[in-house]
Amino acid sequence: MLMCCNILTFPTGVTQCTPAIHANDDRLVLRVTSQPRERIKAQQRAGFRHLTLHPQSFLTAEGEGETLNEDWSMNRLTLGLLLWALSLTVCQGVNLCCSEPCQNRGVCTALGSNDYECDCTRTGYYGENCTTPEFLTWIKVSLKPSPNTIHYLLTHFKGFWNIINNISFLRDGIMRYVLTSRSHFIDSPPTFNADYGYKSWEAYSNLSYYTRTLPPVAEDCPTPMGIAGKKELPDAKVLAEKLLMRRQFIPDPQGTSLMFAFFAQHFTHQFFKSDLKRGPAFTQALGHGVDLSHIYGDNLEKQHKLRLFKDGKLKYQIIDGEIYPPTMKDVDVQMHYPPHVPESHRFAVGHEAFGLVPGLMMYATIWLREHNRVCDVLKEVHPDWDDERLFQTSRLILIGETIKIVIEDYVQHLSGYNFKLKFDPELLFNQRFQYQNRISSEFNTLYHWHPLMPDSFHIEEKDYSYKEFVFNTSVVTEHGINNLVESFTKQLAGRVAGGRNVPEPIMYVSIKSIEHSRQMRYQSLNAYRKRFSLKPYSSFEDMTGEKEMAAVLEDLYGHIDAVELYPGLLVEKPRTNAIFGETMVEMGAPFSLKGLMGNPICSPEYWKPSTFGGSVGFNIINTASLQSLVCNNVRGPCPLASFHVPDVKDTGSMIINSSTSHSGGSDINPTVILKERTTEL
Repeated sequence: MLMCCNILTFPTGVTQCTPAIHANDDRLVLRVTSQPRERIKAQQRAGFRHLTLHPQSFLTAEGEGETLNEDWSMNRLTLGLLLWALSLTVCQGVNLCCSEPCQNRGVCTALGSNDYECDCTRTGYYGENCTTPEFLTWIKVSLKPSPNTIHYLLTHFKGFWNIINNISFLRDGIMRYVLTSRSHFIDSPPTFNADYGYKSWEAYSNLSYYTRTLPPVAEDCPTPMGIAGKKELPDAKVLAEKLLMRRQFIPDPQGTSLMFAFFAQHFTHQFFKSDLKRGPAFTQALGHGVDLSHIYGDNLEKQHKLRLFKDGKLKYQIIDGEIYPPTMKDVDVQMHYPPHVPESHRFAVGHEAFGLVPGLMMYATIWLREHNRVCDVLKEVHPDWDDERLFQTSRLILIGETIKIVIEDYVQHLSGYNFKLKFDPELLFNQRFQYQNRISSEFNTLYHWHPLMPDSFHIEEKDYSYKEFVFNTSVVTEHGINNLVESFTKQLAGRVAGGRNVPEPIMYVSIKSIEHSRQMRYQSLNAYRKRFSLKPYSSFEDMTGEKEMAAVLEDLYGHIDAVELYPGLLVEKPRTNAIFGETMVEMGAPFSLKGLMGNPICSPEYWKPSTFGGSVGFNIINTASLQSLVCNNVRGPCPLASFHVPDVKDTGSMIINSSTSHSGGSDINPTVILKERTTEL
């Protein structure tokens, strides 16, 4: 028996047909059911063909706009053959969940090829498709301002926020709300991965996978985005060249510095470390959070090779009276360097790809110095401690410093808020919160902020092209940490949102990001907007805020609900005078804050002075900042260290890349910049 995907609709209800074709049987079996209108619409969206049977004795194919004028007195065999033929051409085993019928985080389960059910448990909604709000949900949704309204309030009225920032209980209350409201968007424990679009023990327990925020698009869906758009996605290279590649450097209007760009790259690659030998859905960073494996190595063998095993310290070398990382020859750890880099410049650090650019090695050097400095502080207070305890406690302190700097300097800058963010784990001690974290593949994809990079790198009085900058660790020792910090603080980074700002020399990384997203069968940008309680975009112009790129998007994708996550994030219209668009912020902030505050050191069991060697270690964390991190680890006058370019309104005091052409891709070979295993950088 063949299942028919054509649905006969009578004025009084719906008749679903199943032609029974047997050797000696030409009967047409009709099964009459009554279905709600929203279910019929879901079936239509999924590709079902609805046929309305009118008393006037003709059939109308509503979904196709064609009319079949037939004599209703046709014999049953003819009608049966017609419906059977339609069933073969219209759909074979359509999954109704492809149409995303379940709203408001309801879970869709397909029931065969012509039905589904929505699980609305604890969503705050009920009904066929989880669309009817419960009373308390209705009140909450009605009163809650939109994300853009909240963003406007937090980024304006500076005088008001200055008052709030100085009243501790008000500041604490708002910060507690920020942390809980954001982190509750993230499922904990994790729910899906690239191979399991449903709850399973494997998706929970297998740490070698990135988790997934939304399940993959089912393989039996009509289009790559479910039911929307074309049957084939646009060529990744063509897409990137038309919408992502830089024509002219677009500086970030928020005043973001290269100091920020390199911090972002250095910080995130302790937990964004895809195992591309297995596929983009897998990770080598099994700690799934802030564990500083990019400083100490991601396994015990590498950690031991990097350790001095004296006074808790890491190995180092002295160059011109200052501490720098040891070389590969000295510590015998795996690093990625092309053959032309001399042995004396092959520095060895916790992450094998940090020799790529001097900005990464600058931060690696600063954190190496900070670890050894903290060891000296602890040894003075605890002269009886052995090497192991000094090392382990120093690592915990550096984790605390990192989280403090990320929240109060890094996220503070990104947000643009006049409200002053605060790192205080005690704010969550009486809240419903889980101290665990799993890195999501969507978070990894979202964080590909390559538009931050300029066309060239200005250090002291010299400009470095990409060819001169990449894998040139001599820049670190030649200029010194002081001058690198000062120069990177003065140079503007690029704007991320708004499209067409990825430098040509690193375009291939964006292309790979698109290809990897497709391998993992990400849902559309609009699907992720709904997941994070954002209104889906209604048109391409609604997404881009202009007409030209909107027209290109429409030509490539065909439907707004077919736009992919990564390209959508980069072409999305930026917020006013901001580096990002709405989706990037509202989707990225929950991942970030949950990952930071879900760290074990933030739990009631860990967050106490004794964990960090007493009040001295606790104080190092609670007074940490980007500026103090730099000042404690450079010789001589301390340079300004900031994620914001100073005097950003005075263009004479900062460096703006003024190139008006493509970003010099002709003088660099992408296969030399990065091998396949490091395309995330």
